[in-house]
Amino acid sequence: MDNSVLLSASHLKKKYRIDRKNSIFAVNDVSLDIFTGETLALVGESGCGKSTLSKILMQIIKPDEGTVSFEGKEISSLSERALRPYISRMQMVFQDPASSLDPRMKIRDIIAEPLKAFKIYGTQAEMNERILELTDMVELKEDCLNRYPHEFSGGQKQRIGIARAIAASPKLLVCDESVSALDVCVQAQILNLLKRLKNQLGLTCLFISHDLSVVSFIADRVCVMKNGAICELAPAEKIYSAPEHEYTKYLLASVYCP
Repeated sequence: MDNSVLLSASHLKKKYRIDRKNSIFAVNDVSLDIFTGETLALVGESGCGKSTLSKILMQIIKPDEGTVSFEGKEISSLSERALRPYISRMQMVFQDPASSLDPRMKIRDIIAEPLKAFKIYGTQAEMNERILELTDMVELKEDCLNRYPHEFSGGQKQRIGIARAIAASPKLLVCDESVSALDVCVQAQILNLLKRLKNQLGLTCLFISHDLSVVSFIADRVCVMKNGAICELAPAEKIYSAPEHEYTKYLLASVYCP
């Protein structure tokens, strides 16, 4: 990890209407920096706003207020066309590996989607070589490429999703509850894979989770969210050894209770 900021958020707000008269802040005045090469974990209970925040950072949705900058360039006000060059450098691994893969597509075509979308390779031979490379990176066998998603386990599907996410050689990988739908032993395998790929490819990661026991294995820093706002942001070792906010202490107690 170095001291350069890859992605920066400043005073982000996002409000949703809950009925004709009332609204609620899903994200309320959030500012944070993600440093190049680090894994920042975004932690909180369901409904705290962490997924909404990640979608704003990825420009899937626009904030009501505030800005997002990537590599020093403010991107939150860009048009869809102007934003396109940045999207290839920010990719996401989704929570449910089954629903994130098109059941009608073969695995080869799923992994090739970003390569085609961003026109990365000029020839089919180059694309095929890249697909084989990605398959090997996520520890899948070549014979998987002509099969369909329903033929694979949850862990294998998540490996396919990871291969697709890293296909365009992104700088930022956002993992949105990417192991929460998996069995514990499979979670460990996927976490080890993500950690290895981060080091191998020089990735910066935003890892979103409700589970502090999972986060402890992978995070350099931990950002704790409650009710749409950040209540604590600190290095991982400090969060686990000397948390300051009562909500952080509550989350830790719920995981590490005797």
